[in-house]
Amino acid sequence: MTTVHVPASRPTAADLSVWPASTTEPARGDLAVGGVPLTEIADRFGTPVYVLDEAEVRERCRTYRDAFPEADILYAAKAFLCRAMAHWIDEEGLGLDVCSAGELELAVTTGFPPDRIVLHGNAKSPRDLDTALRLGVGRIVIDSPSEIARLAAAVGPDGHQKVMVRVVPGISAGGHAKIRTGTDDQKFGLPIADGYAQHAIARILGQPQLRLTGLHCHLGSQITSVKPYLVAVRRVVGLMMRLHEQHGLVLPELDLGGGHGIAYRPGEPALDLTTLAGRVRAELADACATAGLPVPRLVIEPGRAVVGPAGVALYRVLAVKHTGRHVFVAVDGGMSDNPRPALYGVRYAPRLVGR
Repeated sequence: MTTVHVPASRPTAADLSVWPASTTEPARGDLAVGGVPLTEIADRFGTPVYVLDEAEVRERCRTYRDAFPEADILYAAKAFLCRAMAHWIDEEGLGLDVCSAGELELAVTTGFPPDRIVLHGNAKSPRDLDTALRLGVGRIVIDSPSEIARLAAAVGPDGHQKVMVRVVPGISAGGHAKIRTGTDDQKFGLPIADGYAQHAIARILGQPQLRLTGLHCHLGSQITSVKPYLVAVRRVVGLMMRLHEQHGLVLPELDLGGGHGIAYRPGEPALDLTTLAGRVRAELADACATAGLPVPRLVIEPGRAVVGPAGVALYRVLAVKHTGRHVFVAVDGGMSDNPRPALYGVRYAPRLVGR
């Protein structure tokens, strides 16, 4: 059940600004995405249904590659993953960020190269780790000290696995408090400020079967300002400098995660990718010069920013109630397909089609 205001007028160009770029109005009361009417999709496949424009997904992948030509771009599978999506991402030359054995197996059985996959997660199960090692993922991101010994044991004395460490730079950024993951007091990663991250890294260096390739951080979701990423670069490079001083370690990779904000309603801000790329590149070069370190290879993990603007969720209206000042519209979907309104009050711009 969701509360909406359904406008009586026809959609304008401004109303459709947050829809996929291919959205058109082929007939009064209907909309089409990628040339296919939404009413036709609903009749053929039923509802609820996610509708994605493949051409726009691919174009957004290329936009990221063009903005960060020197970086590794990993699509964050948590945003949306199916076999077709994995195939598109692979063909566009991006890597993949997964958080479970299920996502990993789906991607690999689709034909996605496992060495371009990174396994994340703050509570990786034994199956997650075993599957990652069996399939040969490129990186495993260590999120807690307890993972270190478990992963080393799973790799075995004669094996080797590349790993990164998720660190927490102590930055508050994101569209809502519930999706800010760069602050010290939350469940993800290892804080830089209290030395927790450095202690864990020292333990990893004591495990010869684990090869530490870099540091990872993820600040949150729906971030529309460049500044938090610049602060994160400074703080993570500062940690890299201390690791170099203490252990003689030069890390070749720095993963800034994702969280790039998009607009869900007309007029809302979105992160400017071109500005982000230019300023992050400059900040990283300057921070490394100050620290006396070579510039590490940058890794970026967009998810929502690749798939969100390229798709819509299509529901069927089942009931309408007028109570007081509100119109309640009950649709054939719920928290299983979109928990965001119930979890933190997000708002959308619904559009009635088919009449």
